[in-house]
Amino acid sequence: MSNPKGSFSPLRSYLWPIYRFELKKFLPLLAMAFFIGFNYNILRNMKDALLVTAEGSGAEVLPFIKVWGILPGAILMTYLYSRLNNRLKREKVFYVMVGIFLSFFTLFTFVIYPIRESLHPHATADTLQSLLPAGFKGMVAMFRYWTFSSFYIMSELWSSAILSMLFWGFANEVTKLGEAKRFYGLIALGLNMAAITSGQVSFFLTGSFVRERWTFTESEWHQSIIILTCVILLSGFAIMGIYRYLTHNILSKEASRDPDYTPPPKIKMSMRDNFKILAKSKPLFYLAIIVLTYNVVINLVEVIWKDQVRSLYPDPNHYNAYLSQITTITGVISFFLSLLFSGQFIRKFGWTWGAMFTPLVLLFTSIGFFFFFFGKESLVGTLTIFGTSPLALVVFFGSTQNCLARASKFTLFDSTKEMAFIPLSMDLKRKGKAAIDGVGSRLGKSGGSLVHQGLLLIFASISASAPFVAGILFVVILFWMGAVLTLGKQFHFLTDPLPSPTPQPQNQEPETATAS
Repeated sequence: MSNPKGSFSPLRSYLWPIYRFELKKFLPLLAMAFFIGFNYNILRNMKDALLVTAEGSGAEVLPFIKVWGILPGAILMTYLYSRLNNRLKREKVFYVMVGIFLSFFTLFTFVIYPIRESLHPHATADTLQSLLPAGFKGMVAMFRYWTFSSFYIMSELWSSAILSMLFWGFANEVTKLGEAKRFYGLIALGLNMAAITSGQVSFFLTGSFVRERWTFTESEWHQSIIILTCVILLSGFAIMGIYRYLTHNILSKEASRDPDYTPPPKIKMSMRDNFKILAKSKPLFYLAIIVLTYNVVINLVEVIWKDQVRSLYPDPNHYNAYLSQITTITGVISFFLSLLFSGQFIRKFGWTWGAMFTPLVLLFTSIGFFFFFFGKESLVGTLTIFGTSPLALVVFFGSTQNCLARASKFTLFDSTKEMAFIPLSMDLKRKGKAAIDGVGSRLGKSGGSLVHQGLLLIFASISASAPFVAGILFVVILFWMGAVLTLGKQFHFLTDPLPSPTPQPQNQEPETATAS
């Protein structure tokens, strides 16, 4: 660890273990993470409100779109990322990838959405609905609202392409392991602040205060989409500006002052090589299992919860407002978890216990959620006395579960996942990250969605299939915990032999930009 005891005061070591000379690299990374997370949270709520609350749609559409829309989209995006890396410099790859997303959101908001009714094949969808079994309702809705589905897919891919592949890939290349143990917990704070801010910005801009005083479209929901898209575009331009500043003004100067610096080699990437490398590297293989199982678990329980939220809030503005508040609460929990707990937890108890924290949270919160979900009917009389309904109670406990699970994911899970890449070679980092974050995470969600799809075709509704979902979920969590224990041994094997860096005084030159 590059922060030996005694380098900082106890309070600063706990809250802000950053050397002064490191701020010019750390603060831009923190700002980039904030704006990327800001867009991620706004898009996450918008896409659900847009597709789930559409007439004739519902949470049943989510398992189908994650298998037949997001997974192919993730494969195409990873292929595009690999091809761009082979042809362009890293900086241009970043601008092109971010530009693709910003261009699509602009096109959807100002061109596609206003003419959506002429683009949606309602007659064909009605025919399919009458011919297919009830369990295919979600697939028909995905086809009927294909423009909304496209927005959902691109919004979902923002997290894997921009946050996971581009930002964290870049951070892992320019950050040393000793720095990462101090930086990444605070970067998680930036992502948590983004969740808090985006939740409140979205809630305010789509709320009645703005709608009653500023009207420029016939549809209140379209007006909300326009306002939120403009905010997303401004944030996107800030991301590219900060990246350019960090690359040209900080990292290039650090490299020029270091006589031993050699630029990272140009690594040829292909989809086949990216996945082959998972089988050859044990750390990457188990890391892929951890990412895949997390996404299976969160998707299994989240579909049931969102089905209940849609029943409670059928209006898209109300649905978006509720999810925005949940995003804010998640951000607040994550912020204090990062500030007061997660960084010290990893430094004190090590990587394995840090990575084990998230599956344990999901295990216990899922037990609580399903307890109230299955027992809601027996509580009708009691709840009536207190002026609430079984549906509201299930939504509340599902929201609690979602907040705690995502808070642990945004702090300890993400930090330990990214730390696991750092001891690897540059070749393993880039190829493994493209495979795991580009496709592996979506493959996990698709796995959970396939479970939901199969059960929907048998039972025709999410509620009827819930007992089987719960059983599968707990089995996957146990499998996830086993992978964490195995990878923990691999991680400590790679990092324990590394010599501890010499402490650097505050007036010393910054560390080199390479992470290897």
